[in-house]
Amino acid sequence: MSILRKLNKLQMIILVDMDDVLADFDGEFYRVWKILHPEKPITPPKARKHFYIRDESPEDYQPLITEINTSPGFIRSLPLIKGGTKAINEMKNMGHTVFICTTPLIKYHNCVKEKYEWIEKHLGAKWVEKLILTRDKTLIKSDILIDDKPEIIGAAVPSWEHILFDKPYNRDITDKKRLNWGNWREIIEDRRQE
Repeated sequence: MSILRKLNKLQMIILVDMDDVLADFDGEFYRVWKILHPEKPITPPKARKHFYIRDESPEDYQPLITEINTSPGFIRSLPLIKGGTKAINEMKNMGHTVFICTTPLIKYHNCVKEKYEWIEKHLGAKWVEKLILTRDKTLIKSDILIDDKPEIIGAAVPSWEHILFDKPYNRDITDKKRLNWGNWREIIEDRRQE
C-alpha cells in the first residue's frame, strides 16, 4: 500500500449531527414543555422508543410540540451536550476533516438561521464554514456519520458508515457501532484500523 493511501486511510471525513449529538434538542424541549404544559404528561426521555417525540404523543399534542420546536430562539437556546465540542476539536486535531451535518426542520424559518447562530456561539466562526444543512444526508460523501437517528435513508446509498450516537430511542439497534462522547476515541480508532 502506498504512503498516500495509508495516510488517506488514517485521515477520515467525519460528519457529526447537531441535534441531540452536539446540541441538547430533546433536553431543551422537555424543559420548555414542563413550563408551558405541566398538566400534559409526555413520555419521559429515558422511556422513549421513537426518534420523534411526536410519535409517542397524543394527536392533540402535535401542534404544541411543533410550536415549541419552531418558536423563535428555540434552536439558538439549545444547551451543549457535554463532551461534544471537545471531541470534534480533538478529531480535527487528529487530522480528520470534520463537518457538522444537520437536517433543518420542515418549518425552517427560525431553524436554519438559528443553527448557524448556535454553531458560531458554541463552536466558533470557523465551524460555521463546516456546517452542512441537508434534508438528505445520504448525498453527502464521507467515511463516518455520527448521528442519533436510528435509520437514515435517502436518494443514495451512503458512502459513510452510520455510527449511532447513543440515545434511549435507538438502543434496540444492534447492527451498528454505538458512540458517546466518553468512548468516541476507541470507536474512531477502530474504524481507522479497518
